Amino acid sequence: MGQISKKLARRFTKWSGRFRQAAKTVPIPEDVRDVETLVKDGHDPLHAVYASVQNITSVFAECVSVLPELEPYYDVIAAADDEYMPSGPPMSPLTGSYFTTWAFFDFRFGGGLETIGTCLMDVSDRLGLNPGLVEAIRQFQESRMGIYEHCGTRGGRVRLRELVTGQDFDAVCTSGYAGKPGELWYVRLCPPILDLVEYKKAHYPDDRRRILTCGGTPHGTIRVEWLPAAAPGVDVKWDTQLYGLVRLGNRKDAIRFLQETRGLSRSEATKRVIEIAVELGGK
Repeated sequence: MGQISKKLARRFTKWSGRFRQAAKTVPIPEDVRDVETLVKDGHDPLHAVYASVQNITSVFAECVSVLPELEPYYDVIAAADDEYMPSGPPMSPLTGSYFTTWAFFDFRFGGGLETIGTCLMDVSDRLGLNPGLVEAIRQFQESRMGIYEHCGTRGGRVRLRELVTGQDFDAVCTSGYAGKPGELWYVRLCPPILDLVEYKKAHYPDDRRRILTCGGTPHGTIRVEWLPAAAPGVDVKWDTQLYGLVRLGNRKDAIRFLQETRGLSRSEATKRVIEIAVELGGK
């Protein structure tokens, strides 16, 4: 634990009772969504975990950056924000996501070369964060930007080869941009949580199931709920979103989703939603 983290830890230990009580009344920003909401909106489950981590880290950074301990951080980031993320023309070529991940997980400050990410991990127990979330923060903290060659697609994912190491990756491009073979991409690749995908490939290479939900448990492990492979010819993303809505208990939204995307009548859509609920172990 770095010196800045130690000071933050003492603050949060002293404030723990008042902090937890006050946190119940602090409104969460409208653009901060949890994993379940992100999956419901159609995001890849693992992408949803990282997006949620980025949202939580953003709230944490905003809260602590005004403290004296974070003055070295605030001064640099505030100046960089003015320089590289102007509110008016000329607009910056940098995306907000690129800037914030650099500010949270790459920029190091203080004598211990800490980051917002390492500080958040160090005080996670005082904030009551579950082990699964802390593991996702650690994975994000250990990620980095890299230059990759686009090598085509496989199974709906983009195949990327890092120029320096020559290592190949199958990645989900969250912007939806498919790209073309031969392009060079400067991107941040975030690994599967606890290597779930690699474990699945190694032990069950012919298993085409998908991850429906995943999250931490009180025992510090990761719980995964698998979804059967989509039927031949069925759009995987569409099918995953439908099952996700039912799994989260949003049956009305699932019925509406079927009506709007497949033109089913209400009775037909309701019947299909009930079938999916039974398949997932519901009623």
